[in-house]
Order: sequence, then C-alpha cells, then structure tokens
Amino acid sequence: MTPSITAVVLAAGKGTRMKSSRAKVLHEVFFRPMIHHVLEAITAAAISRCAVIVGHQRQEVLHALTGYRITPVLQEQQLGTGHAVLCAESACAQDELVMILCGDTPLIQATTLQAMIAAHQEQQSPLTLMTTLLDHPFGYGRILCDDQGRIRAIVEEKDATDTQRAIREINAGIYLVDREFLFTALRQVGTDNSQGEVYLTDIVAIANRQGLTVQKFVHPRAIDVLGVNSRIELAQAHATLQLRHNRLLMLAGVTLYAPDSTLIAPDCTIGQDTIVLGQVQISGGSTLGRNCSIRSGVVLHNCHLGDGVTVGANAVLSNCSVPTGTTIPALTLRNGA
Repeated sequence: MTPSITAVVLAAGKGTRMKSSRAKVLHEVFFRPMIHHVLEAITAAAISRCAVIVGHQRQEVLHALTGYRITPVLQEQQLGTGHAVLCAESACAQDELVMILCGDTPLIQATTLQAMIAAHQEQQSPLTLMTTLLDHPFGYGRILCDDQGRIRAIVEEKDATDTQRAIREINAGIYLVDREFLFTALRQVGTDNSQGEVYLTDIVAIANRQGLTVQKFVHPRAIDVLGVNSRIELAQAHATLQLRHNRLLMLAGVTLYAPDSTLIAPDCTIGQDTIVLGQVQISGGSTLGRNCSIRSGVVLHNCHLGDGVTVGANAVLSNCSVPTGTTIPALTLRNGA
C-alpha cells in the first residue's frame, strides 16, 4: 500500500549564482520555468499533496504556479533549508511522510521518486536520503556511512578533511522522512554555524543520536537529481530535456536525423513517418501530419501542417495552416495564412 505523502518544494531562495534578478526557479528550461518540471514529476509519481515554500519574489513565483494544485507556504526570512521546511509543518499535517525536494531540479523524474518511495517502505527507516556519485564532487556535502551502508553524517566541503573530500558520494538534497520525526527533529536544530541558519542536513545527526537508522537511496545518474546553479547548468538541463523528448518522438515513429540540434516543444505533435532534419525549431503548439519532410534550419511556430507537407530549408513559418501535399519553398518567410 502506497503511504500518504506531502511533497515540500523549496523555492524561496534567490539563487545568486545565476547572476540574475529573477528568482532561480522561474528561469526557463525546455519551454517552461524549471519548477514546473519538478511539480509535474511529483504529480506523475502519484503524490497528491504538494506545498511550495516561497519567499524571494513570492508574488512572481506564485503567479507562475497558477493552475497547479499546491499549498503556498511563506518563508518570510530565508533562515535556511530546515527553517523553510518547518514553515510547512501545518501543510504536511494530513500525511505520514514528507518528501522534500528543491525547485531547481528540473531533470528529476517520477520514476526516480517512485523508486525512492518503494525503497523507503522496504527499509522501514524514519529517514531516507537520496545520494549520487560524482567524479568531481567539489562543493557538495559528502556522505559518511558505516560498514552496513547506513548514513552516519553529512559533512560539508568546507568542514571536510582531505580524506572526506575524496569521497565521491554526495547529498542529492531529496529526503523522504516520517512526518513526526521530521518536525520534532527540526525543532531541535540550532543555528550555531557560519551562516546562522537552520540546516536541514542536521536531522541526519539527530536521527543517529536517537539510535534511528538513516538509509540512503543511491541514484546512478547524477545529472537527473542535481540542482541548476548557473547558466551553464541551465543549458545542460535544457539539452537533456530536449533529448528525452526527442527520444520519445523517435520511438513513436518520427525520424530525427540530428536530435541534438532539433528543438521541438512538448505541446507540439508530429505524425508518424515525418522526417525532420537538423537545426529545426518547432514550437507554439504546432501540429504536423504524417509523412511530412522538414528540411534543415526550418522554424515553425503555431503552424498546422497536413499530411505529406514538405518545408524547404531555412523557411520560417508562423501562425500558418498548410494543406496536405503542399511544398513550401526554401527560405520562405510567412506569418499567417
């Protein structure tokens, strides 16, 4: 039986490393704010309740979440991740478990969350922490384990010894916690640290002091679970989501000769046996029929193509309906009709 879970999404921070005046979770990745991808993974994992912690630019963040079934929780002052989760205590009151995620992890997938839930149930631990392995783990909290693989502590980069810095296993920042333990533990966490903040990671030490087992769920693909902290990582996340979507299209019968350079928005549909060459962009809810041929460099926005349409190289079409069997010459520029 699936336990009842409230997801808590941390989305209150500024994200200063993005070098932007915009809240980090609102930066777009693959046609939508990155937090949308997180919320959709939560929904697809059959987690019915979700609280989103907002703070910095809260009005803008909440406006971007219109249409999502979430409980907004205000963190007036950004006093750390543990404090953020504490703010959501009442929003979590109905469920047995709390899953804590960050709003800047757009590559997280529902299958990963479901696997973590299954592992938590099997291990019967009050706290399961997602970890992953990095070849170059600089900057991340290292996972210290005992001989049985149970987590004893998380040590931050600045506090780690040389031996600990050599550890490749890091904290991925996704937690699944028994609700009663979580909030009891968070009320015990102090602010005696360099940032003067309530650290969520401190609940690991509290669990160990109480003789409780802290289990880990190791995710093998680090890119799926790490947050976006720079424009470089933003581009990497976008490329990964683009390739995931293009793979689904190819499995459904669409030929993409250069999927790395083909950008097709998720609200577009393409019929079987259509061939799309490289450097193509298709967006705005465009629909393409069967057996179309889309040559290199084509841009289609809000276009509707019948079956067997050919669009010549570097044509740019917007707001067009193209009848079945039509050939659009190369370098055509058209808006409407």
